[in-house]
Amino acid sequence: MQQKTKLMIVAAAACGLSACANESDDAAPAETPETAAEAQEAAPATESAEAGPVRPDPDPYPSTYEPYPSGTTLVAGATVLTGTGERIESGSVLIENGKISAVGPDLAAPDGATVIDATGKWVTPGIVDIHSHLGNYPSPSTQSTSDGNEMTKPNTAEVWTEHSVWPQDAGFTRALAGGVTSLQILPGSANLFGGRAAILKNVPARTVQGMKFPGAPYGLKMACGENPKRVYGEQGGPGTRMGNFAGYRAAWIDAQEYKKAWEDYWSAYEVWDPDGDEGAPEAPVRDLQLETLAGVLAGDIVLNMHCYRGDEMAFVLDMAEEFGYRVTTFHHAIEAYKVADLLAEHGVCAAVWADWWGFKLEAYDTVTENAALVHAQDGGCAIIHSDSDTGIQRLNQEAAKAMAAGRRMGLDLPEETVISWLTANPAKAMGVFDQVGALEAGKMADVVIWSGNPFSVYALAENVFVDGALLYDRSDPRRSPRVDFELGQPGNNATGGAGQ
Repeated sequence: MQQKTKLMIVAAAACGLSACANESDDAAPAETPETAAEAQEAAPATESAEAGPVRPDPDPYPSTYEPYPSGTTLVAGATVLTGTGERIESGSVLIENGKISAVGPDLAAPDGATVIDATGKWVTPGIVDIHSHLGNYPSPSTQSTSDGNEMTKPNTAEVWTEHSVWPQDAGFTRALAGGVTSLQILPGSANLFGGRAAILKNVPARTVQGMKFPGAPYGLKMACGENPKRVYGEQGGPGTRMGNFAGYRAAWIDAQEYKKAWEDYWSAYEVWDPDGDEGAPEAPVRDLQLETLAGVLAGDIVLNMHCYRGDEMAFVLDMAEEFGYRVTTFHHAIEAYKVADLLAEHGVCAAVWADWWGFKLEAYDTVTENAALVHAQDGGCAIIHSDSDTGIQRLNQEAAKAMAAGRRMGLDLPEETVISWLTANPAKAMGVFDQVGALEAGKMADVVIWSGNPFSVYALAENVFVDGALLYDRSDPRRSPRVDFELGQPGNNATGGAGQ
């Protein structure tokens, strides 16, 4: 693939990566997935009636992501956790053309392949963090870089978090050194409706479009409980939990009407006779806020719900049934264990911390077995998330703590099962499991080689591949990327901060 020379955000020292001339400004936009919006044959909103009906573009800021160049690599002799419940001793993972080609014992190396002897090491899929604010609250952390919460009104569904992401956040490279290869960036939780989320590949790029996961659906962030009523209680409301729910319901009613208005317009246009006496049907006026909410109702946008208390989660599930949408994940979910059966019944995941709690009253009543109890349900879906620029560097240890708590209460939680809390489960909840989250043939080759059992406090991510390209190597300063802001800073030694 021909590459065009360009300025990269990473330092020259990182250009040992064979891909420093990666992202092309002329890269073709990634194809969008088959969604209801695509089924509507989306076209620019400026299209005239004579040329066709008005159809707002569902993806006006498309991904320009291109994988960094990679070769053929065989990782051999490791303990392999596939992310799908399988454990392979003395296993191998074959990477070809940026994809996982094969996984199993005793794989032969193709001619010309780079062979990595991983005897004594462990191999897993790249970690997928479903809840991050990197880029929105970047390092250095100052008021001028604080762009994650649009605290101007209770409903800000019209904002898109990607428009706040700073690609030069050093947190991205620190997360890469912790084995994180994909992450969902969410707006903050001050509002009833916080705005759209974006899913990124964890690669150096000049623009957020160069990081956007190709074909991934958008998400919507909502928040229940204390945050909205605390922020808006003295600004006209909502000031109570019942006010929160009234605000949600009123917005969903408006979204239903908006969605129907567009559907009626498109239906009328289909039967309109351009040669007849009547003019073309008039399109509704676009509303960015309602456009996002209508996308959730249509099933095109994934719903992420910040919620701590079990009783509120139950109310949210009832509201989802009332308006006909689906909640995919409750985030933070301190009391998920209290309603774990309801979550499993509705096919909803709980994204939780291992033991971060007690920082406010609604976050007080948790147990360290929370994730394990969610997982123990038939159809339960537990996820360990970060919500922290430091926690994201050690998600393997967070999962280990949650696993240990479950084992202490007698639950059978082998490593090959628990790794799905960091890989397959978040990928499924985000709508990208067809491409990442497991070591399966045909998936993106997002692979981590660990120095030992990843659930040990002593384990380190030694090598991190993203789409088959070795983007992080703990032993090689040339593959320890740094961002521009770090250059010349104290402590910026040969390996950079990510290499420590």
